[in-house]
Amino acid sequence: MEILQIIAELLGGLAFFLYGMNIMTNGLEKMAGGSLENVIKKFSSNNVKGIALGCGVTAVIQSSSATTVMLVGLVGSGIMILPQTIGIIMGANIGTTVTPWITGLNVFNGEESLGFLNFLKPAFFSPIIALIGIILVLFLGKKKRRRKDIGAVCLGFAILMTGMSLMSDSVSFFSDDKYLWFFEKITELFQIPAAGILLAILFGMVFTSIIQSSSASVGVLQTVIMSIAMPNSVVFPIILGFNIGAAMPSIIASIGAKKSAKGVAAANVIIKVLSVAVFLIPIYLLDAFNASLLTSSATVWTIALFHTLFNIISTIILLPFTKLILKLSYKFAGEKEDEERKEEVAYIDPVLIQQSPSIAVSECLNLTIKMCEIARDAMLKAMDNYDNYSEELVSQVTEEEELVDKYEDNLGTYLVKVSSRSLSESDSNKVSKMLHTIGNFERLSDHAVNVLEVKNELVEKGIKFSPMANEEISVIASALRKIISITTDAFITNDISLAKRVEPLEQVIDGLIAQLRSNHVDRLKSGDCTIEHGFILSDLTNNYERVSDHCSNIAVAIIETSHNSFGTHEYLNSVKNQNNEDFENAFEQYSEEFHFNH
Repeated sequence: MEILQIIAELLGGLAFFLYGMNIMTNGLEKMAGGSLENVIKKFSSNNVKGIALGCGVTAVIQSSSATTVMLVGLVGSGIMILPQTIGIIMGANIGTTVTPWITGLNVFNGEESLGFLNFLKPAFFSPIIALIGIILVLFLGKKKRRRKDIGAVCLGFAILMTGMSLMSDSVSFFSDDKYLWFFEKITELFQIPAAGILLAILFGMVFTSIIQSSSASVGVLQTVIMSIAMPNSVVFPIILGFNIGAAMPSIIASIGAKKSAKGVAAANVIIKVLSVAVFLIPIYLLDAFNASLLTSSATVWTIALFHTLFNIISTIILLPFTKLILKLSYKFAGEKEDEERKEEVAYIDPVLIQQSPSIAVSECLNLTIKMCEIARDAMLKAMDNYDNYSEELVSQVTEEEELVDKYEDNLGTYLVKVSSRSLSESDSNKVSKMLHTIGNFERLSDHAVNVLEVKNELVEKGIKFSPMANEEISVIASALRKIISITTDAFITNDISLAKRVEPLEQVIDGLIAQLRSNHVDRLKSGDCTIEHGFILSDLTNNYERVSDHCSNIAVAIIETSHNSFGTHEYLNSVKNQNNEDFENAFEQYSEEFHFNH
């Protein structure tokens, strides 16, 4: 029964360790937000920058597995290409070496009198960090989501260290003489000449493949050797095995993905296997000569040091061979290096949504901006086409409308999925803004096609409006171009002040359209226009009016997102019915700029 209790405590400690690391990683990623994607894009132009980036990102989020899985999603979505990832993968291997130095602090728990070093004991600072975390999450993070994310990082770290302590306490039972025979046998097995090193690597590889984290595996190993003496000849190969096993999450993430995404997983495996192969040579030589470095007992700090040196040295050695690694990656992924990939419209790899929701949100925003630009261009072309009708422009606008439809379908699906994930306040607001605007962008492109149909009817029937009607339509079209430009610029730049100028112009456009309709009735009475003119004019003005309404909806979404509210009617009532000086000034300005001269 005692052995079962020890195993249960060990597994429980491991569960706490992994859960704490997961909470901490997620919290750090939320704090980074979509800026992480921009950093990755900016600093992946060459391998040296990529190594620095991979090292930095992984040191922050404390997981090389998370970094490589993120890369699988980014490449699968077409955000990055495979050559950009090689340096980042290498850097991620270095960045993950930070964790063992942190978890190594647990060694101080066994010391009673260390002077100022007592403050480095997890038993001392973990409860304090946990208290800070819970205060931030429960009391100070209700209105400030960022504080809640910081609190989650603190709690994650405290839980991680608690897991380390639990594992350490459970393993300490094995230091009893009656269990020494078990570890002596294991050590003997791993010390079989030649084969023992490979068995130790295999053990490390399988262990990390199961728990999906090399950092956690090294942490567990550090905990074990605090209670049980193990020679470096066993520990070093196990660490090499941890390195290979850490590739498993990226392999799993690439299952069912595009060839390019599979290439990331292949590159990750190739780099890790070659790194181990590089270090096997000196280890075998040292083992053959029975060097004291391998025969001496491992410590928490020798594990952290070897893990760090192994990844740094292997990266330096492999750096000149990145082109070879890239070619092998293409080969194993079944993709030709010069193969032209046919990417889906507005595609985001589901792996990115699951593993890196903040980056998925950022990429959704990039795609929504593209959708906005396409819808804007379609509408402006259609209005130009009203004056200069051509079949070529009709074809272009129709294609753009179909493209915008695809964007809306895919983005709607992605946004619903990503909204179910745990997001930062900033990312949550971005998702809400996109969900409130993509339908309006899609309608803009629909109205572009409708405007073309109106012009087509005029051409087919040989109908022309009176000079006065054409002048009025031209004024309204100018105002409409202005409101489309202001609205789309406000969305792309997230400019709240610019968005607030949309509603005054929308009111001016409504007034102009009402005046045009009234003038048409007068022209109808005087015989200058016919009923048939009226039907076509009504179709045109209805589309123009709806375009300005959709611009208003988009602007309101931008404004309301800035303070976590979507009270559309409340906002519109406040600017129309209250003494809003900014609104009145903008309204007067646009009324002077856009008016009929008769």
